[in-house]
Amino acid sequence: MIAPEIVIIPQGSFLMGSEEGPDNEQPCRRVWLDSFGIGRFPVINKEYGIYLEATQHSEPPFWHDPVFSQPEQPAVGVTWNDAMVYCRWLSAQTGEEFRLPTEAEWERAARGGREGALYPWGDGSPLEKGLVGCNSTADGPAIVGVNEPNDFGLYDMSEGVHEWCSDYYDYHYYRSSPEQNPQGPSSGQRRASRGGSWRHRIKFSRCAARSSLPPSYQYSDYGFRVAMSVQADGSNRL
Repeated sequence: MIAPEIVIIPQGSFLMGSEEGPDNEQPCRRVWLDSFGIGRFPVINKEYGIYLEATQHSEPPFWHDPVFSQPEQPAVGVTWNDAMVYCRWLSAQTGEEFRLPTEAEWERAARGGREGALYPWGDGSPLEKGLVGCNSTADGPAIVGVNEPNDFGLYDMSEGVHEWCSDYYDYHYYRSSPEQNPQGPSSGQRRASRGGSWRHRIKFSRCAARSSLPPSYQYSDYGFRVAMSVQADGSNRL
């Protein structure tokens, strides 16, 4: 199977950012987004392996390491540039237009419609929620989908691996970003990323938490999930 399972997120507004978080999450403001589609799961090794075999693209680090190579684990060690190339390949194979999500799309998707909540499931801590992986000392990410999905039916929006977004990263972007369909700054040195990491002491990320990395870096806790633009009727925008 090549095409990932896509969840359509309806158009609408949401509160993006957090007044209680670091300065890069402020000011919290209401943002409007058109409808879009996003992967139910991050891209996994089984899917990325089909791409590698078909294109003979260079394998990412850790590809043959048993800690990271289970078919249902998220693909890691993928640069931002690699993720973009994968989206273009997937688009050509399926006839649909895949891309990386914007930061705003990723946060709206992560929140699952829970306005202002800290996490995809609400305000309770991961420990209170009893989520798998809270106290994990594993050397790599768990397979996808071990915890419950959020209210949009999306998995692993708080845990697992950091996920690349399409935007350039600007620490102070929220001070001047548009209120409708923000796409990120027009230039920069780093690319935005979202989500938690198996490698960190705190493994579950708040919905508003932002991170970034130079687009050529390959880390064992960096992966991605695909997105797509859709028409108001739910069809793919080609």
